[in-house]
Amino acid sequence: MSGPGPEGGPEGGPEGGPAPIRVILADDQPLIRSGLRVLINDAPDIQVIGEAGTGAEAVKLVAQHRPDVAVMDIRMPEMDGIEATRLITDAGGPTRVVMLTTFDDDEYVYSALRAGASGFLVKDMALDSIMDAVRVVASGDALIAPSVTRKLIAEFAVRPEPARVRGVDNSLLSGVTEREREVLTLVGRGMSNSEIAEELYISAATAKAHVARLFTKLGARDRVQLVITAYEAGLVAPSR
Repeated sequence: MSGPGPEGGPEGGPEGGPAPIRVILADDQPLIRSGLRVLINDAPDIQVIGEAGTGAEAVKLVAQHRPDVAVMDIRMPEMDGIEATRLITDAGGPTRVVMLTTFDDDEYVYSALRAGASGFLVKDMALDSIMDAVRVVASGDALIAPSVTRKLIAEFAVRPEPARVRGVDNSLLSGVTEREREVLTLVGRGMSNSEIAEELYISAATAKAHVARLFTKLGARDRVQLVITAYEAGLVAPSR
């Protein structure tokens, strides 16, 4: 595998094809980084361009190489993955973050997503699933493991959010139309664009356009942040 070019990445993919997805691995456990690196290096469309053992190192590598995706552990010395993710996303660069965690770390799900993570996976997932997650996030979408989604919803359920106590918080929905509120509610329930289209009797293209406008109006980086906004605004109530 060829190394990164002068700007931190290869100029193109094999035989003139699209450039591979450029990834940085951040985990304080060398064995985990090694396993991920071996797996990723076997894929023609993904390339590891750097590794970090701390959150601070991850932030530095992202600023230097501007990778497509940073696969980030939560618990690391010097700076944890949540703070590193916040610094990376606040910088406004192209890098999207996939958080890797164990079940013991699930209390950090909410904080990590609020920090700007676009994916949240558990370390006992199949390696192929982690690879697929890197591809999904690099394409501009978001992905959360089902077990983590359940924890996220449970976290909302125990938070004393004023919106859930007093009704819908309209301050979070400034400029959002009534139809867009309907769409946001369904996004908050985990529905895809096609499912939203079926529920509202509109075309999939129209549903997609509504979601795109919600990204702009709410300043959301991806679908995960729309889900968070739907809960925080009181449009969706967690099941008890």
